[in-house]
Amino acid sequence: MPGLRELPALLILDVQKGFDDPHWGERNNLQAEENIARLLNEWRNRNGPIIYTKHLSVDPASPLHHRNQLGTEFKEIIKPLVSEVVFTKNVNSGFIGTELESYLKQKQVKSVVITGLSTQHCVSTTTRMSGNLGFNTFLVSDAIAAFGITDQNGVYHHPDSIQALELAMLHKEFATVVTTDEILGQLLSQ
Repeated sequence: MPGLRELPALLILDVQKGFDDPHWGERNNLQAEENIARLLNEWRNRNGPIIYTKHLSVDPASPLHHRNQLGTEFKEIIKPLVSEVVFTKNVNSGFIGTELESYLKQKQVKSVVITGLSTQHCVSTTTRMSGNLGFNTFLVSDAIAAFGITDQNGVYHHPDSIQALELAMLHKEFATVVTTDEILGQLLSQ
């Protein structure tokens, strides 16, 4: 992992209670939220930039529908402080329909560390856009989680397979894929 010259912004994407709904199906990496909390604690201790996104779906069937107050709430383990920035969105990318890009540029943030839910939706889309917009992007492989999906041919794909393929496609093209321990180890060695 390349050395971090300055503390990147920590992006926490859509860690909301609605993702615990059975609607999503089988999930991998049940430790994702704990790893996000470890990173969050370190960022808070260092007074680093912390940014959340909250997904407010326009689909009434979604557990993240904007009228489902419980589903749209952040999980307690990573609940934002009043001083931390939250951007709401209703599409997969944290950059579309929000002020995220302009906020990062205004704060002169050059690097971001991406965590959150879910890998094949908002995490992948936001990571791709972050890289395309020129941010030095780190994606934390054990601080994200995927859900199983059935493809257009009726074939089920296990969440571990979805996660592995997404990470393979994003690494070196849009982001540097790292682990929580790698990020924390790098920070502690500074």
